[in-house]
Amino acid sequence: MADSLEQIGSEVSACVRCPLHAGRVKAVPGEGPAHAQIMFIGEGPGFHENQSGRPFVGAAGNFLNELLASIKLKREDVFICNVVKCRPPGNRDPEPAEIAACAEYLDRQIALIDPKVIVTLGRYSMARWFPDARISHIHGKPRRSDKRLVVPMYHPAAALHQPSLRQEVMDDFLKLPQILAEARQNWDTPAEKSVEQPAEIKREQPKQLSLF
Repeated sequence: MADSLEQIGSEVSACVRCPLHAGRVKAVPGEGPAHAQIMFIGEGPGFHENQSGRPFVGAAGNFLNELLASIKLKREDVFICNVVKCRPPGNRDPEPAEIAACAEYLDRQIALIDPKVIVTLGRYSMARWFPDARISHIHGKPRRSDKRLVVPMYHPAAALHQPSLRQEVMDDFLKLPQILAEARQNWDTPAEKSVEQPAEIKREQPKQLSLF
């Protein structure tokens, strides 16, 4: 049977690979188009996500919607998910064993969607590609990984808890139209084995993104 996002969602909903399943109301596999060109990967579901089964529907999700609107995008244009698919108790940080238990699901989602750009939201999704980096040093700076660009960014919730980060988060999002344009140009170009950082991205006014 061919793999599909629906199949992954069904498996996630029945998953008992780690203790997080014991506290879930609904698993949160992720949502968005099957061939989205931009994929956002957060950390883990919160209270509202656990109730609804959808990613980023609380306060951080509302801010994410605003950020997408600032670059002329809607949620329906992108794929949104997390490194863990069930809510950690009390909204604590996901633990390494929990991230590892969900890693296969995320691997399969990335393979199926095959996005041109992956945006990591927060430290725990960033660590998948940049395990030794500090988000304060690399946020908003795209790096090439295989044939796509990976862009580490602060989690939207960080800007809600630390208002001083809000402008940085907004500025990082304004870079995405040009980053996507660069990713499209590189799509058919063989990538180096090591992760490379492309030329400096200049800040521009947001453009209307054509994703289809």
